[in-house]
Amino acid sequence: MNPVDLKAFYDRAPEAIQADPDLSRAHHALLAALESGALRAAEPDPSETAGGQGRWTVNVWVKQAILTGFRATRIEAMDGPGWPFFDKSAYPARSFNLESGVRLVPGGSSVRRGAFVAKGVVIMPPAYINVGAFVDEGTMVDSHALVGSCAQVGKRVHLSAAAQVGGVLEPAGARPVIIEDDAFVGGLVGLFEGILVRKRAVLASGVVITGSTVIYDLVHGKEWVREVPEDAVVVPGSRPAKGEFAAAHGLHLAAPVIVKYRDARTNASTALEGALR
Repeated sequence: MNPVDLKAFYDRAPEAIQADPDLSRAHHALLAALESGALRAAEPDPSETAGGQGRWTVNVWVKQAILTGFRATRIEAMDGPGWPFFDKSAYPARSFNLESGVRLVPGGSSVRRGAFVAKGVVIMPPAYINVGAFVDEGTMVDSHALVGSCAQVGKRVHLSAAAQVGGVLEPAGARPVIIEDDAFVGGLVGLFEGILVRKRAVLASGVVITGSTVIYDLVHGKEWVREVPEDAVVVPGSRPAKGEFAAAHGLHLAAPVIVKYRDARTNASTALEGALR
């Protein structure tokens, strides 16, 4: 099935989809389309001007199709390296070959079926990439990093050790976490609840951003919510908690802060060593 046929198949009531005898064929076509990059859970709006601060469109039906795979299958034993796994049979682990062009380093990483991983991606162990995720060319997924379900990661992104890129399947209309090209995500960074990280942004180690997190821009004197702007350099910060009790105890709340925008010095400090690739 091509993407148009798949959309027609899955854009129906769940009961009708699960009762359709062509479900298995449609599911395998869905996996192939996701893994080839022909289908994405979210994608840049093609109507936007190239090179601008483009909008992203969530393909709700794609996320609904992924959910159908969970609903329509049972937990089964699956072969693993040394021991069996037990999971819904719709989404076993992906396998790669040399022609895939993916550098999957030994040591316990896993990529689930239905995830797109482009040529030139490096996956250091142990890392995990979930169903519906999109990881574009030249990106590094470092040790203990997670790319959650339907998360979108652009070209030449560096996900440092233990970075957590949250996923979202439900509600189907919710935007997944999106990281645009050339962003640098430091160690132990957590991105959740549909955060959009724009091109070339730098997130210092330990920054955590959710859908309700206020990011304080010291350069422009403004606040950002659900979006990290292009070239922003974000570091962990804090602000005083409100109330007498908080004041009496000197309590502060975490507050990510944009301390500058990317410059030549930043580029040098975040450059990836080519030999490692």
